[in-house]
Amino acid sequence: MSIEEIFHQYLDSKVFRDREKLLPDYVPEELPHRDEQIVTLAKVLAPALTGSRPSNVFIYGLTGTGKTAVTKYVLRKIREKAQHKVDYVYINCRQNNTSYRVLAELAKHLGVKVPFTGLALGEVMKRLVQGLERHRGIIVVVLDEVDNLVKRNGDDVLYFLTRVNEELTSSKVSVIGITNDLKFTEFLDARVKSSLGEEELVFPPYNAVQLEDILRRRAREALKDGVVDDEVLKKVAAIAARQNGDCRLALDILLKAADIADREGADKITQVHVDKARNEIEKNLAVDIIKTMPLHVKLVLASIYLLSRDNSSRMITTGLIYDKYKELASKLGMEPVTSRRISDIINELDIVGIINARVISLGRYGRTKVVSIGVPLKNVEEGLASDSILKTLFGIG
Repeated sequence: MSIEEIFHQYLDSKVFRDREKLLPDYVPEELPHRDEQIVTLAKVLAPALTGSRPSNVFIYGLTGTGKTAVTKYVLRKIREKAQHKVDYVYINCRQNNTSYRVLAELAKHLGVKVPFTGLALGEVMKRLVQGLERHRGIIVVVLDEVDNLVKRNGDDVLYFLTRVNEELTSSKVSVIGITNDLKFTEFLDARVKSSLGEEELVFPPYNAVQLEDILRRRAREALKDGVVDDEVLKKVAAIAARQNGDCRLALDILLKAADIADREGADKITQVHVDKARNEIEKNLAVDIIKTMPLHVKLVLASIYLLSRDNSSRMITTGLIYDKYKELASKLGMEPVTSRRISDIINELDIVGIINARVISLGRYGRTKVVSIGVPLKNVEEGLASDSILKTLFGIG
């Protein structure tokens, strides 16, 4: 097929009406099954309409439970109602995962000149205070996936943002922190924790029926009539419901299945397309999860990977993993964590499906945990090889 034919096929798609409506950053005009959360957040932020600083909000829930969509939806409505006297800036802390980058994003929104790198944090904060004063109004700073920032860089930025109002006279700042890590607050200084947690909002997972309804609504906006039937939507919803009610995953699968059907020139999305989409996404998810792991977690996974690769017939126990991990840590000149922490890390890797861990009996020798890689080895290689240290020192990838 020529490039011209590919472009023509896409322009004359049998599948899509408006592909954008299935993308993860699209916020629809209606957010079904989140009425309670919308009302609660609206009540918290409503004082901004009269010029009063709203309370800071800490929002948490599992991935794909609508936290970001609801936050953007409510803020958009308030900004419209306040005729732009209330503003907000959305910053994703996975993409902007250093203190400097987060503050630089806020500076850019305010029209404050901050170079990509090079300034001391104190100087950036000073410029921001001046920029906020010139802003003259209420600004809500949304820090999505804020746990990525704090675990990597500490809570200096949060401390600054939750205390900056003491230095302002003509502007007011509120902070919304969003995370899917329920233990995130353990990383915060007590003063930051109390300031950020003035209000807390919990998002429960969606169930299969709710996911199916959301998919049907989005399909009506994004896909042409008759392209997807109820059985396909039910299947996608069921897959996502088993993954902690992850709506983002459901939409990703439907979008990927639609893309596959479109490339094949099909006029309907079938369950085969869904299976292909699921396989592609699960592979990408494993690699992405590994790439974003902390170094010690990567070292534990690297230990399991190397033991699997070099001793395929040998049973991999927690004892062997700990010995290998200490060896790798020593090569890096790092102080190893305790064996108890290694056990916790193994459990975490098991929960996300990167490894499989099971306890077996050794008779009079007691019980032990046996570990195996739970995803294709090439995915583990790809994820670990993104870390140049691991790739160079341990021959991974």
